[in-house]
Amino acid sequence: MRGILDIQKQLLPDLLDTMKKRYTILHFIRISGVVGRRTLAGSLNTTERIMRSEVDFLKSQGLLEIESSGIRISETGRQLLEQIEPLVKELFGLTELQEQIRLHFNLKQVVIVPGDSELSPHTKKELGLVGAAILRKHVTQDEVIAVTGGSTMAEVANHLSSSTSLKGCVFVPARGGLGESMDFQANTIASTMAKKTGSRYRLLHVPDQLGEEAYQSLMQDSSILEIIAFIRGARIVIHGIGEAMLMARRRKVDESTTAILQQDGALAEAFGYYFDRDGKILHKMPTVGLRIEDIQEMDCVIGVAGGKSKGEAIAAVLKFGHEDILVTDEAAALEIVQMLHLDGHRPS
Repeated sequence: MRGILDIQKQLLPDLLDTMKKRYTILHFIRISGVVGRRTLAGSLNTTERIMRSEVDFLKSQGLLEIESSGIRISETGRQLLEQIEPLVKELFGLTELQEQIRLHFNLKQVVIVPGDSELSPHTKKELGLVGAAILRKHVTQDEVIAVTGGSTMAEVANHLSSSTSLKGCVFVPARGGLGESMDFQANTIASTMAKKTGSRYRLLHVPDQLGEEAYQSLMQDSSILEIIAFIRGARIVIHGIGEAMLMARRRKVDESTTAILQQDGALAEAFGYYFDRDGKILHKMPTVGLRIEDIQEMDCVIGVAGGKSKGEAIAAVLKFGHEDILVTDEAAALEIVQMLHLDGHRPS
């Protein structure tokens, strides 16, 4: 395929540019659901006149449907997107990037979406769409599925729908609630995933961060112990990855601990654990929920995170060595590869 694409780039460069442009339009509409022509033109940085011409062409091919509420992709359009995805990954240069990261970290699968989710809500929605598809693919019936909080996990929840394989499952929060918007808390996301898929959920009504005394007290409560044991029996976890210092501020970590984390070179946070550049655990918050040993025993660990600023954090968690699948975006993937290149030149 690569050889054919190289020939086409030399002989028919306009053809490939047109294919990219029309794929991008179809893909944006698929992610958006229903969208107006003006919004579509503005989001893709083109004029309404050009967009009208492209939409009319795609409609004539049976790939789009135009209704009073806006433009939506047809079933034929959905099928076409699925069929040409491998070709488009080659066009965007993502296939080689995926394989490079997969091989380096010994992952089962890496999926990279174009763009930067920090700059584009569309890219973040696509992360959610792909994350939801990966979860559906790897779930068998009657699984316990643990989920973390965060805006990216909320997008994964938004893109789930009723599925035969998910109906017998139980969604649970991987840990207690973080003091942020309710929409992004693990409890909320677990319940949303369950409602979207027609499955069940159980919640953990405890704060995410606890003092040692409060932690020990909670761990004596039989009802808390029962739900924690249930959560720790999860065989699949889908989770986000955070930048260490940003998460420390959001979790209101005390100044002395924050200073130590910074001094020790903390780059990433996941599940209440802080990791350095080499994937070494530097610190664990006293939280109620999944422990690192639970993660190590799971059948499938799916990380979903993107954005250029998170590249190093994602690489740090991957170096810890217990991810199976990574869903990320192009901006983060390029940072990960650059980090690997720099590490290859670091003195041992």
